[in-house]
Amino acid sequence: MADPSFDIAIIGAGPGGYVAAIRAAQLGLKIAIVEREHLGGICLNWGCIPTKALLRASELYHTMRQASEFGLVADNVRFELTKIVERSRKVAARLSNGVAYLMKKNKITVIDGTARLRGNGRIAITGKDGQALPDIEAKHIVIATGARAKELPGLQPAGLKPGGRLIWTYKEAMVPTSFPKSLLVVGSGAIGIEFASFYATLGAEVTVVEMLDRILPSEDAEISALARKAFAKQGIKIHTQTTVATLAPGSDSVTATLQHADGTAETITVDRVILAIGITGNVEGLELEEQGVGIDRGHIVVDEWCRTTAPGLYAIGDVVGPPWLAHKASHEGVLCVEKIAGVEAVHPLDNSNIPACTYCWPQIASVGLTEDAALAAGHTLKVGRFPYQANGKAIVLGDTEGLVKTIFDAETGALLGAHMIGAEVTELIQGFAIAKTLETTEVELMRTIFPHPTLSEMMHESVLDAFGRAIHF
Repeated sequence: MADPSFDIAIIGAGPGGYVAAIRAAQLGLKIAIVEREHLGGICLNWGCIPTKALLRASELYHTMRQASEFGLVADNVRFELTKIVERSRKVAARLSNGVAYLMKKNKITVIDGTARLRGNGRIAITGKDGQALPDIEAKHIVIATGARAKELPGLQPAGLKPGGRLIWTYKEAMVPTSFPKSLLVVGSGAIGIEFASFYATLGAEVTVVEMLDRILPSEDAEISALARKAFAKQGIKIHTQTTVATLAPGSDSVTATLQHADGTAETITVDRVILAIGITGNVEGLELEEQGVGIDRGHIVVDEWCRTTAPGLYAIGDVVGPPWLAHKASHEGVLCVEKIAGVEAVHPLDNSNIPACTYCWPQIASVGLTEDAALAAGHTLKVGRFPYQANGKAIVLGDTEGLVKTIFDAETGALLGAHMIGAEVTELIQGFAIAKTLETTEVELMRTIFPHPTLSEMMHESVLDAFGRAIHF
């Protein structure tokens, strides 16, 4: 390294870090990025991308088994788990290699190693071989170290530590060497529900445990209820207001004691347990507190411009807390470096404009306030709904289970939130995300011409329904 001095040094090359690096390079700044594992971070290597590859395989498997409904013959449909996993890993590797290309294209210095803050803009780096590398220094340092899965406290007797053969985190759940006939999924957020959907679709007996009163608790209550009904129809067993009291290992199984809110308990024995109870920020080893960086419940404290409580230090992405979404991290990365570079008209992140997607079957997507949150905020509401069963394209697809729900302020017509469950809603939600960002009212949405026949027509009809004008239902 000819010159160890940089305008910005970024610690972590996930979707927050590498996007921040590219945008900063576009602005003419000299950039270094330090990554201890893989370019692309958890998202590209062990999260968003490979899980979607797995889910795509299960989706195709489901569709092939329904071939007769379309007049097609697909006898003896089966899956090969090793090949499903192999494709998932190849997809992840391809995208990680793509990030390496982008780093080179944008003349960003990539340093393989683990970073430690030394103060005054200096970063000590330990290489992957354990040897110390030369320090680097930067005028600004952006921490983008991401997060990792939480563990269940007090539930790991000998042989049951998460990441082992019997208790899986998301990593082990993505690369199974054999297919489990039964699974217990602890936690019903996006990660837990996606794995529950994948394994159940391929034929596993799946039980989901959630300590709160409903699954997918961050989603609109109506959508959560519809999701639970759909999953139950698929054979997934769901226990809400339930905790895992004990886990006991067998030779090739785990016996769990489930404690219900009504005081009753039951035991179930499963092949494997997937822990999906949330994540915590990777704040250890950086010496953050020594530099005056505030940390709250495992996450770095930042202001609206991603500045920490220490001068010259910034943080973005999962390490600063929810929502734990790759696209949120990327957006934070861009606004952070643009603010550093003095770009005009940079806007702080508005969390209500961040879309959320869960890629189970049926898919779930949302943006903005839930109905309960909108009421709690004091809004008088107009709520519209349109069911998949009344949409021509959904009938053509043979996928008529779902709903599009829109929430408006009754006085101003402002779009407050949109919530969907059904086929391809993770693609549809961006239409409402754009509308919210543009501060669209029902007038503009009603005037918008939606193509026919498409699933997107349901978005239009849901808006119309909120104001008593639905045409097709």
